[in-house]
Amino acid sequence: MSASDLKIGWIGAGRMGAQLVTRLLDAGYDVTVYNRTASKAAALAENGAKVVTQPVDLADRHLVFAMVSSSKDLEEVMLGENGLLTGPDSPRIIADASTVSAEASLKIREAANARGCDFLATPVSGNPKVIAAGKLTVAVSGPREVFESIEPVLNVFGRSVTYVGEGEVARLVKIAHNLMLGVVTQCLAEITVLVEKGGVSRADFLAFLNDSVMGSTFTQYKSPAFVNLDFTPTFTMSLLQKDFDLGLEAAYALKSPMPIASATRQIVAQAVGAGVGVDEDFATLLLEVARGAGVELQPENVAVDDGLDPVHS
Repeated sequence: MSASDLKIGWIGAGRMGAQLVTRLLDAGYDVTVYNRTASKAAALAENGAKVVTQPVDLADRHLVFAMVSSSKDLEEVMLGENGLLTGPDSPRIIADASTVSAEASLKIREAANARGCDFLATPVSGNPKVIAAGKLTVAVSGPREVFESIEPVLNVFGRSVTYVGEGEVARLVKIAHNLMLGVVTQCLAEITVLVEKGGVSRADFLAFLNDSVMGSTFTQYKSPAFVNLDFTPTFTMSLLQKDFDLGLEAAYALKSPMPIASATRQIVAQAVGAGVGVDEDFATLLLEVARGAGVELQPENVAVDDGLDPVHS
């Protein structure tokens, strides 16, 4: 089905959702949006999207994406009052890009399938700036033939789309990804504070690290926050704790020990319990490490390349 024929619905127009809807609109797709806070969808309407006031109004769409914050939110927009799957009609395919538990995903999959609607788990890795740079990645699980039928749509989102298997396994892939996100950030915070306490600037240390074999897209991307203490949120500490909890639940169920992830989860939970990073980026882990080391960090006010220059078509 061509872009001109496919009718897409979208649930959840937050920072991530709004950018992905914009990419779909720019690619020529017909997109209708529902967002709990209607004002957040206003800019999308100006760009050509239609807006509805309840999820069930998207049931006539061929394909509906969901991107919400939690398992509870997903169940609400799908099965709650005026949910997508509560009316007489259903979309052909639901693709859920939220980070939720496998159990919640299975519940929605079964409800969709009972109505003749296919369901794909399509969690993504990235944030608004990653989307702008064309580097978003997608993991997909569910019926392979359904995935292949919408793969061109998913390719609009960013750099790559990986089919990882049947059922809910994409959920595990995304949770594993976010466990690494937290563990690497905690490690990066610890070694950065160590060298600062030894007399080396954060900017110089991270420049060295990022140019070495240990550097990565992620360490470079987080360097401006670490150097200049700009914690504008891309992903909050409370969301990181939620994903650690989901990951450790999966580890318990699969009898797969995760001592490093478990220790990091406790550090994150302690920060969240103390009210740290509630509305800030999880890179505030740096401040927690510095506090424990008796170091009072100051912004270094150095221009640092995050490696995520926007892609211009």
